[in-house]
Amino acid sequence: MRRAFFLPALVLAVSAPVAAMAQTPAESGPPIDIIKVEGAIDAPLLGYLQERLDTAVADGAVVVLQLDSPGALDEDAVALADRIVSLPVPVIVWVGTVPAEASGAGLLMLYASSVAAVAPGSQTGPLEPVDVLHPDERPEGLDARIDAWLTARQRTVDRTWEDRAMTAKEALDHGFAEYASLSVLGLLDQIDGQEVPVAGGTVTLDTKIAKSTEDVQAGEGVTIRFNEPGPIVRVQHAMASPSMIYFVLLFGVACLAFELTQPGFGFAGFSGAFLVSLALYGIWVVPPSWLGLAVLLAGVGLLVADVLARRLAAMTAVGMVLIVGGSLSIYAGVADAIRISPWLIGGMAVGSFLYYGFGLTVAIQSRDRIMSTQQGLIGLVGEARGRLAPDGPVHVKGALWRGRAVGDPIAPGTKVRVRGVDGLILRVESEQAGRADAAPAEALPGEPV
Repeated sequence: MRRAFFLPALVLAVSAPVAAMAQTPAESGPPIDIIKVEGAIDAPLLGYLQERLDTAVADGAVVVLQLDSPGALDEDAVALADRIVSLPVPVIVWVGTVPAEASGAGLLMLYASSVAAVAPGSQTGPLEPVDVLHPDERPEGLDARIDAWLTARQRTVDRTWEDRAMTAKEALDHGFAEYASLSVLGLLDQIDGQEVPVAGGTVTLDTKIAKSTEDVQAGEGVTIRFNEPGPIVRVQHAMASPSMIYFVLLFGVACLAFELTQPGFGFAGFSGAFLVSLALYGIWVVPPSWLGLAVLLAGVGLLVADVLARRLAAMTAVGMVLIVGGSLSIYAGVADAIRISPWLIGGMAVGSFLYYGFGLTVAIQSRDRIMSTQQGLIGLVGEARGRLAPDGPVHVKGALWRGRAVGDPIAPGTKVRVRGVDGLILRVESEQAGRADAAPAEALPGEPV
C-alpha cells in the first residue's frame, strides 16, 4: 500500500516542474520603462529622471516619457535634451494624458526623442520660455542644437510653428509629433515593429502588448515597468513651486505667531517650524526676489507687532500694504505658467488681516484677562478635582483650572492653596502641607515658649 501510494506521488513531484517549464513563456523583448514627468522640471524631478534613465540604459530598456511640463525651472534643459539624444536605447516621448502640455524644455525633449507622440487634446509648444524661472533668457546657440537633434533623429519639422501653442492635430501636421494616441499602451501597440534612431544606429521596437494568456505564453508580451517619484521626491517637487512656497511660508509664520498667545512652545509652534523649513527648502531651489521676500516678511512683522501691542492700528494698515506688495513682487519675474495666482494673493491677504488683526489680537487679550484673574487667585484655597502628578484639574473660586502640584502628588478631593502662576497654570500645594510648614517649631526644654 505504501509503495502504491509513493510511486504516483513521485511521478507527480517530478512531472510538475517539467510541466511548469513547458508552460514558461518564451523570452520577450527588452523591458519598457514608463516614466512620468509632470510639472516644471526642477532639481528634484531632474534628479529622479536622470536616475531612471541610468537604470533603463543599464537594463537595455525602451524608455517612454509620459510628459506634461511647461518647461525647466532653473535647470539646464539643453543638457537634458542632449542626454536623451545620446542614449543607446530608444526614448519615446508621449505628451499625455489630457490636458497635458509640452512647452519650453518639454518641447526640447520632444525634439530629442526617438519617437514623438501626443494625446488628442494635448498642447505642444510654445518653445519659449525654455526656463519658466528666467523667461527672458534663451540658451545660446539653441537653434543650431535643435537642428542637430532633428538631423540625428531623421525628422523634418516646420519650426515656424514652434512659438505657438499647437493642438495635437497641428503638432502632427507640422512634424512635431509622429503619432497620436489616447493612452500610452495604445501608443506602444502602434509603434511595435517600427525602426527608430538611437545613438549610433537604429533599433527595431518590440513593444507589442500581450492581450491574452496565449500571448504571454508565446512570449509576445513585453515587460512594462511604471515609474513614479517616491514620496520624498514628490514633496521636494511640490515645494519647488512659487505658489506652494508662498502659501507654506505664510502659513508656517502664522503658526509660529500663534505661539505668542500660548504659554510655552506647543504643537502649533513645531508645525510652524516644520512648514517654514519646507518653505526655506523651496526658496533654495526656486530663488525669489529677495527684496520682495523682505517686504513680505516686514509686513507680517508689523502685524505681529500690533498683536503684541494688543491693538489694531497704523502698523496693521502699513503691514497689509507691505504684504500685498511683497506678494506681488516676490516672484514677479517668472513665466505665467508658475506665477502666483492673484486669487491666492488676495485670499492670503484677507486671511492674514483677519487672523492677525482680529484672531490673534482677541486671543492674546483673552489670555491677558485669564492671567490677571489667576494672579488674583494666589493665596486662595481650592480643591483638587483629580490627581495632580504633577498636573491635574483644580477648582478655585467657582471655576476649574489646570493646576500643578508643588512637591508630592496630590490626591483627588484634597484641599489645595494657590501659591503662584506659571503661564496659564496654577501652582498649588496641599493645604495640610502648607499648615504644617507654617506651624511654629516645638519649644525645647528650658527655652521660653
